[in-house]
Amino acid sequence: MNKSIIIISAEHAGNHVPAKFGGLFKGHEEVLQSHRGWDPGSMEVAKFMSDNLGSKIFIQKLSRLIIEMNRSLHNGQLFSEFTKGLSNEEKQALISEYYTPYRDQVENDIADQIKNGNTVVHLSIHSFTPVFEGIKRKVDVGLLCDASVIDELQFCYVYKTTLQSQLEQMTININDPYDGAADGFTTYLRTKFSSNDYLGIEIEINQKFLNTSEQKNITEALTNSIQKIIGKKATSAI
Repeated sequence: MNKSIIIISAEHAGNHVPAKFGGLFKGHEEVLQSHRGWDPGSMEVAKFMSDNLGSKIFIQKLSRLIIEMNRSLHNGQLFSEFTKGLSNEEKQALISEYYTPYRDQVENDIADQIKNGNTVVHLSIHSFTPVFEGIKRKVDVGLLCDASVIDELQFCYVYKTTLQSQLEQMTININDPYDGAADGFTTYLRTKFSSNDYLGIEIEINQKFLNTSEQKNITEALTNSIQKIIGKKATSAI
């Protein structure tokens, strides 16, 4: 039986803007601090999980408003309203300098693990706003997968049950607040690897817990649950 390897990533871990693009946000600096600029808290969660699971971690600190790492090249949201007006040459430079190297690094590591006979469980860490378009979101932690991929769906059910035993008062849902089969990095990676070799799970955490004891509890529960499901020794991507 293949050994299960955990890989952690955070595509929206920061809101960095290279100096040469700073002028694009003049008068709109506040948007970089909002959820539109990044996923607050995702880097801390990803690092904690990586440290405690002994897993590899891939962090992208470039703001999603420069180029969206969690969208395909053909997606209309690849560039925000701040970068859509850049020349084709400038856009291609962003793809070549930031987008492709980041995504290739993750994809190549997954491929290497599979070549070594391992099954990869890829946990992509994100956070979401408590209120969207005036409607309060009821979910606290979301586990996103492609529901048509039986192995992913079963993994999420087991993960949800294990989490719920530790976070009894929280609402933990599958494919909420987003659909895990929508365009995203894990969706792309599913086209490259068999479900026998790769499971792509996005973890979404409600930003209402930012800088609270509840976020600490969620982070620890996410980590402990993986250890229970897979076993700590099986998670080291060495």
